[in-house]
Amino acid sequence: MTAAVDLQALAGQIRNARGVSHKRDIDAVVTRLGLGARHDAVPVGDDCAAIPDGDGHLLFAIEGFIDSFVSADPYFAGYCGIMVNLSDVAAMGGRPLAVVDALWSRDAAAADPILAGLSDAAALYGVPVVGGHTNTRSETGNLAVAVLGRAGPRLLTSFDAAPGDDLVAAIDLRGRFRDPHPYWDASTGSPGDRLRADLALLPGLAEDGLCRAAKDISMAGVVGTALMLLECSKVGAVIDLAAIPRPDDVAMARWLTAFPSYGYLLSIRPADTPAVLDRFAARDITAATIGTVDASRVARIRDAGGEEAVVWDFVASPLIGCGRDEAEASA
Repeated sequence: MTAAVDLQALAGQIRNARGVSHKRDIDAVVTRLGLGARHDAVPVGDDCAAIPDGDGHLLFAIEGFIDSFVSADPYFAGYCGIMVNLSDVAAMGGRPLAVVDALWSRDAAAADPILAGLSDAAALYGVPVVGGHTNTRSETGNLAVAVLGRAGPRLLTSFDAAPGDDLVAAIDLRGRFRDPHPYWDASTGSPGDRLRADLALLPGLAEDGLCRAAKDISMAGVVGTALMLLECSKVGAVIDLAAIPRPDDVAMARWLTAFPSYGYLLSIRPADTPAVLDRFAARDITAATIGTVDASRVARIRDAGGEEAVVWDFVASPLIGCGRDEAEASA
């Protein structure tokens, strides 16, 4: 991009993207349940609920899938039920223990490709499906999958990014779009041992104290996911678009709304960044510093010419509502 107007348009595209719009729904739920005013040991708003347990934490998460996706690509919907949940566990520095699913379909034939996707992913990632709920007499197909995991005493959260940290993106570019959807699939067809070892990088970083905060890249895209991480940590950042790992043949506008099967944002002390980048490079995962965390509470994007555009001002307006302090939450 060379013109400032293009950057402003791109900032607007990120703000108005479907994935970001869906994240805005979280704010009303947080407010209604009073979660923003709670002072638990582990705040609400991360990829998993983290429950202190002995010398570590149990991790508990769930993913639900819209009926149009389940109908259009039932096998991949089932596969994603495993894949995205395990990504949530890894993003918090944990390892998965087991999953359960809740499935609704018109009949057993309609349920079969969903179950095949669940079964194949569970086998590849080495995580058992241990139960759930099944209804094969429903008018529409719907799917939700929950995961239980475990992490040690050092969690990776969305609440611990600090001014001066490097913002690093790590994305597996060895994939392809699952057209016409915005899903960058670097998982199906890959060997299970590689998938498991790639996920294990995140708990390894947590256990070795090399990463301060993390979040897996969701349907909100790279910058949209960064918004949630920054909001929870009550910080801001400028994100260098040219530095974001991206396939050579994919346009920036499309990539910023893509949901990669393996993608993480990490907030890292600069002294630790080289070691972290080396670990991803050793597994052929592309990782790069894409920005610097600051105290502004404003998220900006910057193009190659140095022009900047504001994507979100968290003081002016919350996104998911999980980064407010007590006064804001009770106002």
